[in-house]
Amino acid sequence: MKETTPAETAAPKPTRARNRRGEGNRLRDDIVSAATELLDETGDERAITLRSVARRVGIAAPSIYPHFPDQPAIMLAVVQGEFAELGRELRICAEQAGDDPRDRLFAICEGYLRYAREHPERYRTMFGGLWMPSLGDSSVTEADLADLGLDTMELLIGALSECVATGQSTSADPGGDAIALWLGLHGLAHQRAVTRVHFWPPDTGDRIIASLAHLTAT
Repeated sequence: MKETTPAETAAPKPTRARNRRGEGNRLRDDIVSAATELLDETGDERAITLRSVARRVGIAAPSIYPHFPDQPAIMLAVVQGEFAELGRELRICAEQAGDDPRDRLFAICEGYLRYAREHPERYRTMFGGLWMPSLGDSSVTEADLADLGLDTMELLIGALSECVATGQSTSADPGGDAIALWLGLHGLAHQRAVTRVHFWPPDTGDRIIASLAHLTAT
């Protein structure tokens, strides 16, 4: 007998009203939102199945197929949406920091760490939690995965390049150093998520940013 997950046995939402003409994309958005909600509630990508998502939306599972051919395609849409949201939040952080390149870089990095702290389940999934689709057995392609987070990385590279241009960083390779900086931030975000007792200094994030971005003394 097939074992069901808590998400699949939960009471379904009332039957969803049919979309009006011109609202076909609304169901797709509802499916992605439902999958994201399940991820937040369960913390487990395995709880996101066609059946559990359909029950959450209030539709029959076959109604998903015109929008998503399989579960990995739904997960890809969730992850793509979260990377887009992360990019939006980081751009806002940069804009609110003002014109100083150093302040903008710190704002982007701090916004990144804040996003990871406030959305731990989504963040873990974005960077390869249990969601690791088999490319030969799903609708997800290698190109789909290669593009994830590209705009966020470009934002980080741009901020570091501005610091170099204004003499606030001695980096000779902003692209490579931006990747190293991201790896440092990602490592700190991960440790904050899995370590209950933090033994590192409170300014560890600032040290990582200043060191890996080769920032000059103020």
